[in-house]
Amino acid sequence: MADVMTPEQRSRCMSRIRGKDTKSELILRRALWSQGLRYRLKSKLPGKPDIVFPGARVVVFVDGCFWHGCPEHATAPKTNRKFWSKKLKANKDRDLRVTHELEEMGWTVLRFWEHEVKQDVGAVVSIIQSHINTQ
Repeated sequence: MADVMTPEQRSRCMSRIRGKDTKSELILRRALWSQGLRYRLKSKLPGKPDIVFPGARVVVFVDGCFWHGCPEHATAPKTNRKFWSKKLKANKDRDLRVTHELEEMGWTVLRFWEHEVKQDVGAVVSIIQSHINTQ
């Protein structure tokens, strides 16, 4: 099936996809802040975690379902399959590498799918809180 957009239109659409401050990240950050959990957004840690709790050595990633290959919601693009298959596999491999590297450095790594945050942010906050409290 051919793409309904020209390459220029598709390029413009894809360039507007946010890599940070996504809706899911903002929902989670607001919920954490309202619970009195203070965090950092910028760090020099591998993988650029979305949220960092330096004192507890806990980092949080909110992974997009498409970009990180969610088993429930990821869909394979219908065009340029070879490119996208390679790209999405590289993203998953990088996630595993970054998680391992951070754990080797003594950090607790928590990863949540964007749909988990949108469906039940309270449960996600509880999981994060329990990891912070055990450190």
